[in-house]
Amino acid sequence: MAERFERHRQPWRQDEIQKLHMLAGKGMSLKAIAKALTRSEESVKDRAKLDKLTISKLR
Repeated sequence: MAERFERHRQPWRQDEIQKLHMLAGKGMSLKAIAKALTRSEESVKDRAKLDKLTISKLR
């Protein structure tokens, strides 16, 4: 793994959840959202699923 995330298993803060909703609404990719929130793609994917958000797939 090239990037290492130091924030392992951190709970989601309210402002991060709001930013996730905003970025997903704009149609950003999973990788871009993860980088913007400094969280792993897996963490972002799990939180989006929990909040019933759809994250667009880049083609």
